[in-house]
Amino acid sequence: MTGAADGGDRGGTSGRRPVLSVGGVSVPAMETTTIDWTAQLLDQLEWHWRMQLRPRLEGLTDDEYLWEPAQPAWNVRPRGTSTAPVQAGSGPFTIDFAVPEPDPPPVTTIAWRLAHIIVGVLGARSAAHFGGPPVDYPTFAYAGTADAALAQLDDAYGRWTAGVRGLDAAGLADPCGPAEGPYAEFPMAALVLHINREVIHHGAEVALLRDLYRARTAAS
Repeated sequence: MTGAADGGDRGGTSGRRPVLSVGGVSVPAMETTTIDWTAQLLDQLEWHWRMQLRPRLEGLTDDEYLWEPAQPAWNVRPRGTSTAPVQAGSGPFTIDFAVPEPDPPPVTTIAWRLAHIIVGVLGARSAAHFGGPPVDYPTFAYAGTADAALAQLDDAYGRWTAGVRGLDAAGLADPCGPAEGPYAEFPMAALVLHINREVIHHGAEVALLRDLYRARTAAS
């Protein structure tokens, strides 16, 4: 991609927009000052949420939610029934963990992966950056049913996207701060992109587990 002047004025005083030559075709260059970067960053996640991820979660059953596709597996379990080294949670259900994580780690269920998105990806970041309620793995009340988990997911997603929507260009450029540890000096825009990647990535894992569950039940 190479730049080319639009017309004969190479000093930039003609007032006309520059053009870019892309594959031999000249296209007007976008004025960066007119881009709403908050909207662009949000659209990446919101389009995926509306068009792909959230529709793929409709009809999730409790059996699917807790299905263990392989052993060993980490899951969300009734309190007192887990054998994991760490059993986190404040309610009647806990989530399996170990510190340090074993190598290789156990396979994780839909319940476990949704909890990770709800707590670690969205909830903790909304609390740290947008004034959301405190959320962490040891004290979260994990959902024992698919419907309850999806309600938690919708709430966490709504809080995060509302917070991002309130960021202007200066807010996106501000450092993330100490809540992000070694990434404290990274701009908020980098955190927003990271959260987008995390939701898309783990959402795709959940969708694949639903496909595997369906194939398993169809073959039985």
